[in-house]
Amino acid sequence: MFSSVYRAARERAASLDRPDRGRIVVSGTDRRSYLQGLLTNDVAALEAGRGCYAAYLTPQGRMIADLYVYELGDVVLLTVPRAQHAGVLEKLDQFIFSEDVQLGDASGAFSTTAIVGPDAAGIVGGLMGFAETDLASWPEHANRRGEFDGYSAIVTRVTDTGEAGYDLHIETPGTAALRRRLEEAGVPVLDQETAEALRIERGVPHFNRDMDQETIPLEAGIESRAISFSKGCYVGQEVIIRVLHRGHGRVARKLVGLLCDTGVVPSSGAAVTVDGRIGHVTSSAWSQALDKPIALAYLHRDFLEPGTAVLIDGQAAVVHTLPFVSARPL
Repeated sequence: MFSSVYRAARERAASLDRPDRGRIVVSGTDRRSYLQGLLTNDVAALEAGRGCYAAYLTPQGRMIADLYVYELGDVVLLTVPRAQHAGVLEKLDQFIFSEDVQLGDASGAFSTTAIVGPDAAGIVGGLMGFAETDLASWPEHANRRGEFDGYSAIVTRVTDTGEAGYDLHIETPGTAALRRRLEEAGVPVLDQETAEALRIERGVPHFNRDMDQETIPLEAGIESRAISFSKGCYVGQEVIIRVLHRGHGRVARKLVGLLCDTGVVPSSGAAVTVDGRIGHVTSSAWSQALDKPIALAYLHRDFLEPGTAVLIDGQAAVVHTLPFVSARPL
């Protein structure tokens, strides 16, 4: 049985406040070449209105944070986990030497609201005065500046919410007006439990839950989205290349999906046992689409095959291919 807000997100549109996102503005003529040497994806190749997903790594190949990179035409906007944004800003500042690069913290100046679902393009187009057909054709990470109700705004195409849609970064004083307009349009607000279920159904890992500062991107399975294998050097690249070429991409553990046999949603951190090997759950939810509990968990590399039987705190589950539920095409 689908809840009304879950059905709205999957079949129409729903909104999600995103206070967990921090925003860093990188300006100057060298902004892309500077970020190119620090982040895992090909930032130098970005044209105005385009973006990418990337990771910022330590020299040991472990994640400082994951982030989204948006080239707006005259500046680059980085959105990062709010808990990491001050540390990322400080580290980025340490690597500015003679480059024409300036950093700014826009976390307090803007707030972020996601509009997701099949009707999101029409909703966002009406709010921003953009053509619905244009918005609907945007690839992931596309972006554009605009104005909402007299306030500066940036619209970005996102999929990390599970159900594809758009993030609206709006000057903070405009947030109340945005909320009123969404209510008038009949767009419900996603509660955190439903938002988590949508994300986990799509198998999207979340920093500070499914990834942390001990994680190598290959363990979380984000390399196809976050890492360019054709760009030049970046911090932590040596470790990534060594694992890929010498280790043939095999890491000691990997993030997988688990489909539970019982009606009990496992807790975060719950032990996962396979032939005496221990893994742990990182995120879990009740899947309304599958009518069963689901989880993301790290398992030893010998037990990653879909269908592998495991125990979560003694309860039966099986390894499941990610995503649990197929994403709607962009």
